[in-house]
Amino acid sequence: MVMNPEMATENTESLINPIERPAVTQELSENVVLTTVDDLYNWSRMSSLWPLLFGTACCFIEFAALIGSRFDFDRFGLVPRSSPRQADLIITAGTITMKMAPALVRLYEQMPEPKYVIAMGACTITGGMFSVDSPSAVRGVDKLIPVDIYLPGCPPRPEAIIDAIIKLRKKISNESIQERGALRQVHRYYSTTHNMKAAEAIHDGKYLQAESRMAPPRELAEALGLPIPVALKEAEKEGRDRV
Repeated sequence: MVMNPEMATENTESLINPIERPAVTQELSENVVLTTVDDLYNWSRMSSLWPLLFGTACCFIEFAALIGSRFDFDRFGLVPRSSPRQADLIITAGTITMKMAPALVRLYEQMPEPKYVIAMGACTITGGMFSVDSPSAVRGVDKLIPVDIYLPGCPPRPEAIIDAIIKLRKKISNESIQERGALRQVHRYYSTTHNMKAAEAIHDGKYLQAESRMAPPRELAEALGLPIPVALKEAEKEGRDRV
């Protein structure tokens, strides 16, 4: 029950969502939007980055977690695509081997311009744990394709991927259509010389052919009443002498 009708009128007018249709304002600031073609163009591109579903190693597990509902990267307008012709962002999630390098370059060349690359994980950026003695790991994906954002970690968490996407959005927002030709991405081929030394094989196969390997263990031979081979006795004796 409303005691004061004037107060009831004031409360009705102060409602956030009134029942009556809102009136069209005549103020210029509320009816005209001023912007530039660069801002509109960059806003549309940064709000609709479509990443390519590309993963080669364990970093892709973190990228797959980013797609799920816990982190929900759809809020940035990211829609994962399975075709490079419909994607403009590739996140190299995992180690790139020399066998995978031609396929990666082919996928990158099939993506339409403008396109962007995020190098995810230490193995992708520098080779990581494989940079010392692996003959097949590529020491940095920037030897194959140009990289816009480097995302270190082993592996980076989904929050780190979101931070890299935010940095990429800031980079896109500062681009200009007139300077697009001058800022065209090219291959960089940053390389570091790795001197690999050939090491002698420590497994020659003779260990598997030894007589002590052909005989059953001492405990099993004693339980079955089998004679203890001489080679097994000598091996146990050498082990005691070493201790």
